[in-house]
Amino acid sequence: MPNIAAVLRGEITRISRKEARNEGLPQRKASAQYRSEIAALKRRLLQLEKVVKGIARTARKPSIAKMDDGTSNVLRFSASGLVSLRRRLGLTAAQAGSLLGVSGQSIYKWEDGKTKPRASNLPAIAALRKMSKKEVAAALEKFEQ
Repeated sequence: MPNIAAVLRGEITRISRKEARNEGLPQRKASAQYRSEIAALKRRLLQLEKVVKGIARTARKPSIAKMDDGTSNVLRFSASGLVSLRRRLGLTAAQAGSLLGVSGQSIYKWEDGKTKPRASNLPAIAALRKMSKKEVAAALEKFEQ
């Protein structure tokens, strides 16, 4: 025959666990809801950051350089334009880099579109566009001496 004290103790334990479980249920539900709201907010934040990056990318304005006569001239850069310019003049990347005051690696990165030249390099690129093959050869001879 079971001990009445042990049976009573077991029943009290069972009922207290049941009550404790029921007491914590609203907190667990609220916690789950908060976690799902936080995850949704994080997804929304990532989406908005992408939108902001896209807007910032399209809002960039071309560099403006002052001409000698005081007027402003918009200097543009295109990677494919630099490639065709180098081909037209018959220059290697290292030669083009020495004429522009940068490294040959910078020229390759500009042409690949990985980077863009600084605003301080744009006037030199514009000047290179206006040069002929003979002028380029003469300028390269000056650098080699």
